[in-house]
Amino acid sequence: MKTTLAAFVLAVASAAAIAQTTPVGLWRNVDDKTGEAKAEIRIGEANGALVGRIEKSLKKDTAPDAVCEECSDDRKGKPIAGLEIIRGGRKAEGKDVWEGGRILDPENGKEYRASFTPIDGGRKLEVRGYLGPFWRTQTWNRVQ
Repeated sequence: MKTTLAAFVLAVASAAAIAQTTPVGLWRNVDDKTGEAKAEIRIGEANGALVGRIEKSLKKDTAPDAVCEECSDDRKGKPIAGLEIIRGGRKAEGKDVWEGGRILDPENGKEYRASFTPIDGGRKLEVRGYLGPFWRTQTWNRVQ
């Protein structure tokens, strides 16, 4: 009985550790210029690819019923809360990085190529957006 319980506890702890080294979870992003939290984004996985939505805006100046005015695709006019900002991104073979995805900046409506790399034991996520040969990296903090 003790062996079975110990094996179960070890399996649960191992699964929790593995789950923390993926982009899947709830994240808080921070404004590069002000250092203020901007939003909480929930990243999930569907058919082996990442999907991320703004769960809630944390910006003081964002109205609860705000919509993506600047978006130019199927997200135009959609509420910011619940807006899908991450599409695609698959785990690169042999690496702890998810590549090939796209990320939307709802403030300007631009979509960028993106990669997602868990760091610091999965407590942080490096989100890199690419526009041509240029890129910008943000570090998001895991909420759960």
